[in-house]
Formats: sequence, C-alpha cells, structure tokens
Amino acid sequence: MLRWFNALMPREDKFFDYFEQHARLLVDCSKVLHELFQPGSDIEACAARINKLEADADEVTHEVMLAVRRSFITPFDRGDIQDLTGLTDDAIDQMKQTAKAVLLFEVKEFEDRTREMTEKIVTAAEMCAELIPTLRQMKQKSSHMMAMSAKITQLEQAVDDLHGQGLKDLYLKHRDQNPMAYIVGSEILGHLEQIVDRIEDVADRVNSIVIEHL
Repeated sequence: MLRWFNALMPREDKFFDYFEQHARLLVDCSKVLHELFQPGSDIEACAARINKLEADADEVTHEVMLAVRRSFITPFDRGDIQDLTGLTDDAIDQMKQTAKAVLLFEVKEFEDRTREMTEKIVTAAEMCAELIPTLRQMKQKSSHMMAMSAKITQLEQAVDDLHGQGLKDLYLKHRDQNPMAYIVGSEILGHLEQIVDRIEDVADRVNSIVIEHL
C-alpha cells in the first residue's frame, strides 16, 4: 500500500525536471522567433512552430500545478514554484503574442533593430536555461547564480536601449509619409522588449529563491 502511495506522489526532484524542460522550451521558442525575423523566412511556418512550443509549455505548466497540489514535500515554497513556472510560461507566451502581431499586421520586412533584439532574446533565454538547473544546488552555487541573474538584467537594459533606438529610427523613417508603419513597427518592438522583461522576471524570481534559502 505504501509503495502504491509513493508511486502516486511526485518526486521532489521532478519539479527541477519540469523547470529545466520549461527552460529548454524557452530557448527553442526564442530561436524560432529569431528565425522568423530573418530576411526571407517563412513567417507563417515559424509562427506555427512557436504556437506548438507555447502549447508544450502550457502542458508543463499544467503538470507543475498538478504536482504542487499532489505533493506533501516540495523543494522550496509552493508559491515560488508556481511563480517561477508562471513567469517562464509568460515569457514563452509573449513570444507567441509577438508572432501573432507579425501575422496580424502582415509584416514582411523587419528593421535591423528588431533582429538585434531577437539575437539578445536568444542569448537571454540561453542564459536562463543555464541558470535554472543550478537550482538543484543553489546553496553551493548561489554566488554564480546571482552573477548570472545580474548578466540577464544587463541584457534587459541593452534591449531597452535597442527599443528606444528602434522607435527613433521608425519615427525618422516614417514620420512624414507612413505613420501607420510607425505604429505597427513600434508595436512589434514593444512585444520584443516585453519578452526580455519576462525573462528577467524569471531570473529575478530565481534570485529571490536563492536569497530565501541562504
């Protein structure tokens, strides 16, 4: 009876498996988004792949929330587990919203700033995917984790700068003849900026978890 009961209960380390699976999906989605913004890309195909990855991420989120309810013991606070999972899911969902906006506005060509931003999104996602597994050994790796979180914050600030530069470029290019192009372009830039904001939120939550357990 006890063996049957234990089989039903999620292993504590299963949560770390879920976090890492989510982080891999974050990286995969960021790479497809970067591909979408390249010249000559198949935008609809890329958007479809992003939608599939976002659906996979939703499944992971569902599994985590179910595991939280079924577990007597969790590796750290249940609220932190739910927040970390939700924030990672938000970052992936924001990538889906970006692709959706590109399709909605029928954008076929992209400014240089947007491609630069997607490059940094991939870098931020990869850094996040490197950060997440260290939760398994947070007490031993706390200094490294905090340093990585700081680097993600620096990336977010760099993307903020690119966002501002991109808006200025759009304004100078379209202010006299095509204000709608400015509106659409600024919408896309805004979505890209928000992706990195969400990734930074993930890093900040990891940082908070580490501080709580020092």
